[in-house]
Amino acid sequence: MIKHGGDVITVLTTDHREVEEAFAELERLRGTGDDDRRRELTESVITELVRHSVAEEAYLYPAARAFIPDGDRLADREIAGHAQAERLMKELEKAEVSDPAFEGLLDDLITTVREHMRDEEANLFPELVRYADAEELHSLGKKITMMKKIAPTRPHPAAPDRPPANKLLAPGAGLVDRIHDLLTGRGKA
Repeated sequence: MIKHGGDVITVLTTDHREVEEAFAELERLRGTGDDDRRRELTESVITELVRHSVAEEAYLYPAARAFIPDGDRLADREIAGHAQAERLMKELEKAEVSDPAFEGLLDDLITTVREHMRDEEANLFPELVRYADAEELHSLGKKITMMKKIAPTRPHPAAPDRPPANKLLAPGAGLVDRIHDLLTGRGKA
């Protein structure tokens, strides 16, 4: 994945485009028999989605609650979408690419995440731009970029999804995940 910066909307929409590119490649690889590449790409997508989600839960959704008049409803809806995606990612981690269940789980994840990204871009992002000033949007972009560097790389469906607990626990879980990734070779290809 490429590095990017800027305001929170730029950072997150760039993440969305990168995830969409990976989804398109996963869809192109369907039925090719290239199980190794599909597993590698699935693990990469899971890593990026987990980092992205943890950062949004730590900073984006609290900002939505603080700045947007109906921010609680918007944030709660997005967090529910994350929970659904995280459960699917956990199941995908366990499934063999050759298992027919893998395709169904992957299709469900792609559908769930695409809906989530469209909803954020159509509803939450425009409202945040409307109510938060440019300085705050840039500050949020920096915080999200920093959080992604220390966030977990694997799904933890039972982990807290709201501050302050998520901000306190995410770095520790992230460290454990990165050690696990190093020991297993995940993400090295």
